[in-house]
Amino acid sequence: MKTAERLQTVQEYYFSKKLREVRGLTAAGKPIINMGIGSPDLAPSPKVLEVLKESITDVGAHQYQSYQGLPQLRAAIAQFYKEQFAVTVNPEEEVLPLMGSKEGIMHISMAFLNTGDEVLIPDPGYPTYAAVTKLVQAVPRTYDLTEEKGWFPDLEALQKQDLSKVKLMWCSYPHMPTGATATVEQLELLVAFALKNNILLVNDNPYSFVLTKERISMLSINGAMDCCLELNSLSKTFNMAGWRVGMVLGSKAHINAVLKVKSNMDSGMFYGIQKGAIAALQSGAQWFNDLDTTYNNRRELIYKLIDMIGATYDKHTVGMFVWAKLPKGAASSEEFVDQLLYDKDIFIAPGTIFGSNGEGYIRFSLCVKEEKIKEAIKRFN
Repeated sequence: MKTAERLQTVQEYYFSKKLREVRGLTAAGKPIINMGIGSPDLAPSPKVLEVLKESITDVGAHQYQSYQGLPQLRAAIAQFYKEQFAVTVNPEEEVLPLMGSKEGIMHISMAFLNTGDEVLIPDPGYPTYAAVTKLVQAVPRTYDLTEEKGWFPDLEALQKQDLSKVKLMWCSYPHMPTGATATVEQLELLVAFALKNNILLVNDNPYSFVLTKERISMLSINGAMDCCLELNSLSKTFNMAGWRVGMVLGSKAHINAVLKVKSNMDSGMFYGIQKGAIAALQSGAQWFNDLDTTYNNRRELIYKLIDMIGATYDKHTVGMFVWAKLPKGAASSEEFVDQLLYDKDIFIAPGTIFGSNGEGYIRFSLCVKEEKIKEAIKRFN
């Protein structure tokens, strides 16, 4: 049986392949320290775990759940956005819980893209944007992000191009993988660009609560509800990556379009997970402060490691990664990563997996305990 032609347009996710290699080295006795992937190693709060445990005996807990999620979960998401971003949304019509924001990328693409539609995708950026675009038989069209321009698109240059076939534009601020942030003024420019060109702008926003000073939502910008959707996730913010809890927010019309796809793809999120998510969203300031303390301590150690490697980095970036520029004269990003893996038993991510503009860069995850980072540092002494 031949596979669908669309499968010829994508490859297996880099980390899926590379982590098999890393596991193989570990199984062979190599003391591999994995700094490549952003999977939080910390636990959710005790309150979240307690609520999950208690909820599984509730009446109806194990039945199919609503495609739109519990009303209490939508209300908690709306309240969270109001408190954290000063964004007011209607929980009945402008909020849709998801089984992770990665699911949302597919649902949004299926809801809005026809065969041949063009999609603006950041380079560097999250590889899933391009993969999903190809899977729905739309056309990915990358736009450059560079260190010289603060990892923000040159909208004037984009405006001079033929955008007549562009239907959707992906962005992510705080940016993955670089950790760059965008100002309110820059987000205003993005919204104005989308409105002018009748483009649906989707901001993927899961990194707003790790080592950030100012939290900004795209939906706080005037006019954004007319042309924007925003994805968010509990994976990084609340250490719930394996729970698969995300959300998309936007206008009633946009949310209904996504819901039409989602309701044909799943049968609702497990009740207990939804109850745990509600508890997480109601966490107080101390949760975020403690999270930042942990990640800041790790980041300071990662800085030391990068210094020993001879790479350079920007201390003003945010999120749970450190994006670093290779030492002068170093090999390509992937060659450098492999050299580090086989010479020092340390795995990091090459910048090239995020796009051609990632060449010359490497990415370190902060999802590594301090003692492991210290051990990695010792390997360079």
